[in-house]
Amino acid sequence: MAGPRRDTRGIVEPRELFARVRFRRREPAPALRPYLEHYWLIDWDLSEPYASHVVPHPSVNVVFQRYGDEAPWGEVAGIGLGLFTQKLEGRGRVCGVQFRPGGFRPFAPERQVSDWTGKRVPVADVLAGADPETVRGILGREGAPEGEPPETEREGEDARVAALDAFLLGLEPAADPQAVRAMELVDLVRTDRTIRRVTDLAAAGGVSARSLQRLFAAYVGVGPKWVILRYRIHEALERAESVEAARGVGEGAGAGALDWAALAAELGYSDQAHLVRDFTATVGVPPTAYARPAPA
Repeated sequence: MAGPRRDTRGIVEPRELFARVRFRRREPAPALRPYLEHYWLIDWDLSEPYASHVVPHPSVNVVFQRYGDEAPWGEVAGIGLGLFTQKLEGRGRVCGVQFRPGGFRPFAPERQVSDWTGKRVPVADVLAGADPETVRGILGREGAPEGEPPETEREGEDARVAALDAFLLGLEPAADPQAVRAMELVDLVRTDRTIRRVTDLAAAGGVSARSLQRLFAAYVGVGPKWVILRYRIHEALERAESVEAARGVGEGAGAGALDWAALAAELGYSDQAHLVRDFTATVGVPPTAYARPAPA
């Protein structure tokens, strides 16, 4: 792993989000990298509420959260099937763990990952050692205790990453060849544009479509067809955002205009209408409306 991803795939209106919150990705300890995509850290201090929207990846997340004066808590967030919306207001902090698709099962081997799909469950109900003190340690302190110098921003962030590392390493994930296989196959979907159907992935993996379905239910949490479609939408969303970004830096209304019919063909859709239908159902607006600049 060369480091945390730097793309914005899955984030709806990322420039709007980044203008309101501090968003960082951090790399986990080397022993955890085979299982994790990255850690993601968000802090905010808002004068007015803001709603963030994300088209979820086919990944389980473990999320530790503190909102204002509320007690901190953690949860296991199974793969979200629809658009995820979170209202942010006042002050808050989130420390998240995004697992690689297929990478969560070694940390909770008793249940297949599809059991968590579409659910948000208290972390202590799934992972050992997630007591309130551990959760508070992961989220870090705000302000300096009396008599102690305030920590720098980087020191606080490093401490949170170290606490996440310690918590996950303490779970001692068990080696599981099937988890490795699932991660490899999802990576193939993500990187190989020729994988457009479940039969394509089954052939590339040398397994039957039925075996593929069972593997994905047990280790990924959703079926292979869902993963293929979700990565298509992530690609289309990022392309639409790139058009908007080009306009935002003054390249002109026609600069970087996206050929949606060509993109539909590139992503394996039979026609543009199918891409428009899937994009609209997932994101909530048609792709052309998403890419259209806001009125001056």
